[in-house]
Amino acid sequence: MRKKVFLAISLFLISWSSVKACTNFIAGKGATTDGSVLCTYNADDYGMFKSLCHYAAGVHPKGSLREIIDYDTEASHGFIPEASITYNVIGNINEYQVSIGETTYGGREEMVDTTGIIDYGSLMYLGLQRAKTAREAIKVMTSLAEKYGYNSEGETFTICDPNEAWIMEMMGCGGDKKQKVVWVAVRIPDNAICGHANQSRIGKFSAYNTEVITSKNVITFARSKGWFKGKDTDFNWKNAYAKPDFSGRRICDARVWSFFNHFKDMSRWLPWAEGRVANAEDMPLWIIPNRKLSVQDMEACMRDHFEGTPFSLDQDLGQGDWDMPYRPTPLYFECNGKKYFNERPTSTQQTGFTYVAQLRSFLPREIGGILWYGNDDGNMVAYTPIYCGNTIQPECYNTPGADAVTYSDKNAFWVCNWVSNMVYPRYSQMFPSLKSVRDSLEKSYFKNQASVEAKAQQLYSSDKEAALKYLNNYSNTQAQQMLARWKQLATYLIVKYNDMAVKPEKDGKFLRTKTGIGVPVERPGYSNYSRKALIKQTGDKFLLPD
Repeated sequence: MRKKVFLAISLFLISWSSVKACTNFIAGKGATTDGSVLCTYNADDYGMFKSLCHYAAGVHPKGSLREIIDYDTEASHGFIPEASITYNVIGNINEYQVSIGETTYGGREEMVDTTGIIDYGSLMYLGLQRAKTAREAIKVMTSLAEKYGYNSEGETFTICDPNEAWIMEMMGCGGDKKQKVVWVAVRIPDNAICGHANQSRIGKFSAYNTEVITSKNVITFARSKGWFKGKDTDFNWKNAYAKPDFSGRRICDARVWSFFNHFKDMSRWLPWAEGRVANAEDMPLWIIPNRKLSVQDMEACMRDHFEGTPFSLDQDLGQGDWDMPYRPTPLYFECNGKKYFNERPTSTQQTGFTYVAQLRSFLPREIGGILWYGNDDGNMVAYTPIYCGNTIQPECYNTPGADAVTYSDKNAFWVCNWVSNMVYPRYSQMFPSLKSVRDSLEKSYFKNQASVEAKAQQLYSSDKEAALKYLNNYSNTQAQQMLARWKQLATYLIVKYNDMAVKPEKDGKFLRTKTGIGVPVERPGYSNYSRKALIKQTGDKFLLPD
């Protein structure tokens, strides 16, 4: 059994190095506190740097072409005809409150079509530019892939609008000349929550009491390859195209399990998430939560480190001296000829950007759609509001000259990373300071939201453009103020925590002696866990003599 487990890890590792490792959560409109559809995205990759993108709405003359630039490599895949009309897109939301995210699961390597023109990232933004609803986005995305070919590994897409939430999975056909892609889309019930995290999640279609849309060849292609031989009603997408192995369950599905576990006792499916029992009961595609979710709930889940679960990261030496819930990459390592793995929580240090999309049908569309957005690890940033009708990005989210190897103190990704990387190794000491600033900012955004949107609606009734400008200015102001506050946080952390000591303060001011110098610092030393671990390893080596 152990040999099989490690073989699975090794095989998974071959493809893991070339894929993004992202996380998406979804809540239908009947499962949220305000009747909005909520969906999230942690865009995770090693060395990733992405700005908040913007595609302006446009009318394009007949014969116009659209160059397909690979989302990951920025290589050109060729050209396709441009749509006659395209819609405004800011980040991963468009002016009609359609939001699209993704996670890569890989699947069968032989299904990748290197001749295809459209990659997964381009497909997302083409869908956003060309669709007014989630259903229309599914039609746009699948028709483009069927016509021009899909040049990516297996992908799960979150596709939502203010009324519906969908999950869609897609794979190429390995360069087959007659058929280019297979896909399936499942509507998530309004009262349910769902998630995906780099493992194919769609199973047996006939088991779902909801709408399921598929490509015509979804079953016949699997049959032609010998991957499925049963009745059509027994067809299981992921078992045919991306069968879960140890890594797919423990490294990937465990994140979804933890999300669900916040809103339902998931102990029944713990063996599935643990990944070691081959015939464990499969985890459901969605669950009905025990309470309704808010934007704040979704943000909290994007910050999850398996706290309070068997996968918690606070009881081993990997946490360092100050209880760090992060682990170095790669996920797998060897020691004494054996292979091991690290837990992989939702919140991770390699996040390029993160968001929670709030989609509301009961407001004018440009007011109802918000991308609560941050650059860097979701746990380490304040999510600022970006309204879906915005046409100008905040400078901090789209900074000229800044990139993955060029630091800029005007750029949110880099300033937030500066702070994050100070906090990671001394987490239990320094994180409370970061959390205090983070939560204070987010509290102010939610406190102001109702009045800001009331003013926007008032303007909207008589001057739509003025309303959109007002929301754009508001979004950009909050983002830039966040950046300024984060710079203050950075310098505060340096002063307060330098040299592994802590400077006392009161009422927001560092304490001084009567002569004006800083009072003696506090020296907290090791955490209790680290003390015990050190003594266990070293015995009496550091024991003071009587």
